[in-house]
Amino acid sequence: IATQNPELRKRFTGKPEFVVTFFEYIAEEVRQYLSQLGFRTLNEAVGHVELIEARSAVEHWKASGLDLSPLFRIPKLSENQSLTATSKQDHGLDKALDNELIETCRPALFDSAKVRASFPIRNVNRTVGTMLGSELTKIHGGAGLPDNTIWLTFTGSAGQSFGAFVPKGITLELIGDSNDYLGKGLSGGKIIVKPDPASPFVPEQNIIAGNVILYGATSGSAFIRGVVGERFAVRNSGATAVVEGIGDHGCEYMTGGRVVVIGATGRNFGAGMSGGEAYVYDPHHQFTRLVNTEMVDLDPLELDDREWLAAILTEHASHTGSTVAEKILADFNMEVNRFVKVFPRDYKRVLMAREAARAQGGTETVVFTPDQAV
Repeated sequence: IATQNPELRKRFTGKPEFVVTFFEYIAEEVRQYLSQLGFRTLNEAVGHVELIEARSAVEHWKASGLDLSPLFRIPKLSENQSLTATSKQDHGLDKALDNELIETCRPALFDSAKVRASFPIRNVNRTVGTMLGSELTKIHGGAGLPDNTIWLTFTGSAGQSFGAFVPKGITLELIGDSNDYLGKGLSGGKIIVKPDPASPFVPEQNIIAGNVILYGATSGSAFIRGVVGERFAVRNSGATAVVEGIGDHGCEYMTGGRVVVIGATGRNFGAGMSGGEAYVYDPHHQFTRLVNTEMVDLDPLELDDREWLAAILTEHASHTGSTVAEKILADFNMEVNRFVKVFPRDYKRVLMAREAARAQGGTETVVFTPDQAV
């Protein structure tokens, strides 16, 4: 049972050792089945499809008319081929761009000195920054380094998972465009994506990055000048992001963090969103038909929301040169009224309970009954 609520945790008295014992029993049962079939190991059993008893499944009325024989075909192998793994896969990590990044950033990694560097990038360069982030975390732990200690600028088209799991202290600036999963699992770092100044495209009207951006991010920030694909900030639990348009299913299953969209959104926004906040610029009043209101409310902005929004849009404009953000900021007192706050009801209830506890001078710990637990 995975729960952060201490009151609910008390109800489950199991120990990690019980899980170990359970899997030992499974292993013993598997060994017995293998023995009955005449095998000593799982590798020996691989490929022996002739031992599968499939008649009861094939003759079931739900499988009527299906030809399952291709599933049970025994492949013919040459003498130098095997049905099981006989050699380790070469992932080509020795050729990864990150090896160059790590070498360049040694002064920051070992002496906490500031590093500024630029690199070309192509879409064959995937998970750029992840190995560098791993080295930083090995040396400095989860706290990372001060913001912007490492600032790397890339020019070109980034492959999948640019900036995945990047920790605090690393800023990755991309001038160009990116594939899917940008900022996946972002862990405190900063990502900036903006078009090449020579590009003839209008940024807020064109795609600059792919789908599932900031999937599972826990902290950090992303500033993206342009439109991105579907499922933006899915399962985001703590990162801050500004983007200028997104596809369908934005902020799906989001549990924390803050997202600002200063452009159009697709349908089903906020589905399964139980935490965090989203601010959507809606000058044409179209957003209400695109949001999934099963778990969220659409609220007006409070004073602290307005102040934070002005600050984050100023930072977005500074990093990306966004003309959309600059236009909003130029007449902010009027334009801020065109924002809608997407506020999960459960999260709102938690914050209200905390405020009430503070007002009464009590503890900020909030405990819900099981049917109320988030």
